[in-house]
Amino acid sequence: MAAKENKEVGNREKTKYLGRHIMIKRKFIEKMLSGEKISTIRLGRVKPKYKEMIVHGGGRPVAKILITSITYKKVKELNDCDARKDGFKDKKELLNELKKVYGEISPEDTVTIIEFKVLQRFDELKSEDPYFGLKPVDIARLGLRYLKDLLSEEDIKILESLTRTKSIRKTALKLYGSPEKRGAIRRVLRKALRLLRAKGLIHVSDI
Repeated sequence: MAAKENKEVGNREKTKYLGRHIMIKRKFIEKMLSGEKISTIRLGRVKPKYKEMIVHGGGRPVAKILITSITYKKVKELNDCDARKDGFKDKKELLNELKKVYGEISPEDTVTIIEFKVLQRFDELKSEDPYFGLKPVDIARLGLRYLKDLLSEEDIKILESLTRTKSIRKTALKLYGSPEKRGAIRRVLRKALRLLRAKGLIHVSDI
């Protein structure tokens, strides 16, 4: 039993890396979008690889965020202020939620506090903006996450390349040897946008 407990503690202390995407529970979405929730607290040492991330919850993309700070604490060092930033009433309510998610936690366990601000909501996109105001690279990331079963192999290849180059021009040059082929990249982006909208994954205002 002791060996098992030591292994669990060791796993919790290992640094876990986050990529471009982060998940939150459906019940916290509105709090995040309203600004009531400006942080997320995760058990263990968590290190995001990027400052900008896409938040997902309830089976859809919710928003693009900018990470403003990362703090490591012991569970016993958490306070009511930490809890309120994460959308909870107080520390007790926060700890109850952490136990629901992770099971038993120790006062000596490390937690990571990731503070952020919302850069872009995916339920308030503007129809008059190019690509509804989304960056091509973000359309590519959303398309690859939610639309793979609806895209051709060529579409997927284009979107995967775009996530690496972050540029329509560079993607055209890399895949087709000429920046004049940018139209092919744009067509795939517009297709991905249509599908994301049709599936209710993004919402566009027709103002």
